[in-house]
Amino acid sequence: MKSDAPLLLLPQVEAGPVARLPTPHGEFELQTWTDPSAGVEHLAIRKGNLQDAEGVLARVHSECLTGDLLGSLRCDCGPQLQLALQRIAEAGRGVIVYMRGHEGRGIGLAQKLRAYALQDEGLDTVDANLALGHPVDARRYEAAGAILKALGVRSIRLMSNNPLKLLALREQGIEVLERELHAAGAHPENAGYLATKRERLGHLLGD
Repeated sequence: MKSDAPLLLLPQVEAGPVARLPTPHGEFELQTWTDPSAGVEHLAIRKGNLQDAEGVLARVHSECLTGDLLGSLRCDCGPQLQLALQRIAEAGRGVIVYMRGHEGRGIGLAQKLRAYALQDEGLDTVDANLALGHPVDARRYEAAGAILKALGVRSIRLMSNNPLKLLALREQGIEVLERELHAAGAHPENAGYLATKRERLGHLLGD
């Protein structure tokens, strides 16, 4: 389904080197993509031939050092990343666009830790960001759209629980055939976090 909304001006992302990436889920290709306008290097983790491909299994994953690298139970980010790798490996084709600079919904690592402290005092993730003077969600997805287009992907099946992410990609001219439920990592430590995503941010978690 293509959007009739005016297309956003996409940044001119620059392709970087490609390397083989063996993982517990199988072998992928890893490539950097630089957004010179923001001074950020993003990553594409891909498998199979994507050029002119339709219905590509895709995830746009926001960087989360605490969840992706340290296995934090405060969020569901790490399990979602691993599930995306697993699903792409099983499908034999797909791509994860790993968005750097998205830490804490775009507020940065230090501010994210300050937000954690406020959450431990009783605020939810939305109110913690607002209390620190930040938007609820400062992330932008223009670079993700530019990377998908540069890879030659014609249409995608988006692994995401966030309807706003789907809308953002469609506004950039990315044809999203469907949004596929991508729930993983539910745990007593992140029950409040997941409830806030569902009740205040409109995430569709399948429950």
